[in-house]
Amino acid sequence: QALNQIYLSGVRSWKKRVSRMKNRVIKGVYPASPSSWLFVAIAILATMYMQSDPSMGLISKIQQHLPLSLHMSLSAQGQTMLSALVFSTLLWLSLILTLRLCLKLLLSYHRWMFELHGKVSNTTKVWVSLLRLFSRRKPLLYSYQTSLPHLPVPAIRDTLSRYLESVRPLLTDQELKRMTNLANDFESTLGNRLQRYLKLKALWATNYVSDWWEEYIYLRGRGPIMVNSNYYGMDFLYVTPTTVQAARAGNTITALLLYRRKVNKEELTPSRVPGTDIPLCAAQCERMFNTTRTPGAETDVLQHWLDSDFVVVYHRGRYFRLWVYRGGRLLSPRELEHQIQSILDDPSPPFPGEEKLGALTAGDRCPWAQMRKQFFSSGVNRRSLDAIERAAFFVTLDDEEQGMKGDDPAGNLDRYAKSLLHGKCYDRWFDKSFSIVIYKNGKNGLNAEHSWAD
Repeated sequence: QALNQIYLSGVRSWKKRVSRMKNRVIKGVYPASPSSWLFVAIAILATMYMQSDPSMGLISKIQQHLPLSLHMSLSAQGQTMLSALVFSTLLWLSLILTLRLCLKLLLSYHRWMFELHGKVSNTTKVWVSLLRLFSRRKPLLYSYQTSLPHLPVPAIRDTLSRYLESVRPLLTDQELKRMTNLANDFESTLGNRLQRYLKLKALWATNYVSDWWEEYIYLRGRGPIMVNSNYYGMDFLYVTPTTVQAARAGNTITALLLYRRKVNKEELTPSRVPGTDIPLCAAQCERMFNTTRTPGAETDVLQHWLDSDFVVVYHRGRYFRLWVYRGGRLLSPRELEHQIQSILDDPSPPFPGEEKLGALTAGDRCPWAQMRKQFFSSGVNRRSLDAIERAAFFVTLDDEEQGMKGDDPAGNLDRYAKSLLHGKCYDRWFDKSFSIVIYKNGKNGLNAEHSWAD
């Protein structure tokens, strides 16, 4: 049985690899399709059959440069066919590059942002029609990623003007005058040199600020990420699908894993600007699952794994690894409910030091990094921490009841929000990309780490 599980796990892994390779090909030729190569090849061969040379002599030149072994093994007609297929492939790739360049140029048009609602210029109308024409094929989640325009670097004068406008309400007239002089000095000295560096980076980076923003705004922060950085999301306020905690947990876990499958297979439609066909960047979807923030002495690091076939469940101070696949198949909500109910019914006490272990992720980052290095570098501690960090996501089975209910709905809603934001400070794993909280009365919510999804 163990060998069978290993075999099925390997099959599942290879299926994912094949799916990723297939998606790379489909994304690489978008907005065309892989089957369009066959259309081009048939068209070229058909014109040659009618004694016409669409290549203007290029097919003959390709035939002359075929390897000697092919000249010896193929007939003259076979060499011509092979040369025509090579030419068709080169022509097809050229057409795809042209289409992708046109799509990128279309997405670089920004004038529509500044036009009044209901007063659309003819240029924008033509642009919308062309964009819809190029977007007729159903895209994968990441099909537009290489066609999206790079984030433009604003002029330094515009940046300084916006800065002065933002600080004006905070400064006296004398302070504002001094700040204006400093801004002018900065523009004429160091500012222009830094602006050139930004423009140089913008030439090769799709977004000149995102990696710096992630590192210096989030990962280099040494204070607690609980409350200060992490955010929360609530359940339906007026509807609870079930009050059975285990059933709600099983359904929630299944729904999230099905969503992860759609992300991995890129079956989700790319987000668009509301009311338009303009796609938005989908890069942040990549690190939604199987991701954790690892503490460091100077800066944290986001670690992401391609796959994970388990989640980690916390209940009454104990950590459980819950496998969500069996025989290469995702467990059903009912099967997960049985597993979770057995966790809820388990009377065993937590091991010494286990109950409040999550508090390490709630405090300052430097002490957590030091303790991680000192106490979690080897042995069972290392393996246990590795399991938590490699999990698809973190699940807390909370003993409290929450929701906007009772005689004080506003106060209960406030307590609900605070519970999702920080809980008891040790019953959430704040370093995980997100932690799902399932309450005793069936309500749920999430606490999410901010750096991967700003």
